[in-house]
Amino acid sequence: MGAPRNAFQYAIVRVVPDIARGECLNVGVVLLCRPKRYLGARVGLDPARLAAIAPGLSAATVEPHLDAIVRIAVGDPAGGPIARLGLAERFHWLVSPSSTIIQASEAHTGLCADPADELEHLFEMLVASPSNH
Repeated sequence: MGAPRNAFQYAIVRVVPDIARGECLNVGVVLLCRPKRYLGARVGLDPARLAAIAPGLSAATVEPHLDAIVRIAVGDPAGGPIARLGLAERFHWLVSPSSTIIQASEAHTGLCADPADELEHLFEMLVASPSNH
């Protein structure tokens, strides 16, 4: 029998350059596994894909916001006061609805043995450029 599996929640982080058009680019995943006391985020921005849907938006504008998501998820003090909150509070803050160009999907659930491995799997499946596979 395999390793015990634990419930987790995750959301996809997206860049939505024009809310009226609704086009988006998946740029990250945030994952919370309470039983393992794990909260992590993995982000990656493909500048060419961003330019294709938002020619006027530069990667340099978006990347600091994505870096902040990772810092907040891991509780890095450089993430500001939100990074000092508990795991669940940070997760809910990161995935709460937003009308900015950085938005999270609705939260999804699943079961996993290793949340860090699951985060990597979800990132590869939902975010990584198809040309990188």
